[in-house]
Amino acid sequence: MYRIGIDVGGTFTDFVVTRDDEAPRYFKTPSTPHDPSEGVVVGLNEVAGAYGLSPDDLLASTYLIIHGTTVATNALVERKGT
Repeated sequence: MYRIGIDVGGTFTDFVVTRDDEAPRYFKTPSTPHDPSEGVVVGLNEVAGAYGLSPDDLLASTYLIIHGTTVATNALVERKGT
């Protein structure tokens, strides 16, 4: 079974994936500020491909997804945003 951690940032969307007792694997895709979900979907497709799975099979074999974002924190710290 897979466990997937996702962090959507302003520049990159990062993924950490573990499977059973294997070492974690790390993935990074460009973030899509106009629609952050696009970067997540692209990344999940890349993760699935790296394991030789379809995205549907990856998600069916995943029992935990943790999602976070630093976009709002960065906007506050950098005093950017609308």
